[in-house]
Amino acid sequence: MPATVYMRAIELMEADVGPDLVALHVQSGACFGFNAVAATIWRKLSVPKSLDRLQAELLKDYDVSPDQCLGDLRTVLEDMIDQGLVRES
Repeated sequence: MPATVYMRAIELMEADVGPDLVALHVQSGACFGFNAVAATIWRKLSVPKSLDRLQAELLKDYDVSPDQCLGDLRTVLEDMIDQGLVRES
């Protein structure tokens, strides 16, 4: 069975605010704020990726355990999916 792939569901206008990111969905007028970790995940999803690939890339960027990384990654992805920012394939 192929791995689930995560990808951006919409295009946003983005502006960096320090390590954070503020983004606007022009069509709906919805504004989103990403903390540093969520901004990193969003940037990495400029190309669709599997959960394993995202975790491996984040483990290179952050000094956390694999379990902590995976738990936090799943939480952020679920939130992004709920907000219509990311979709699974």
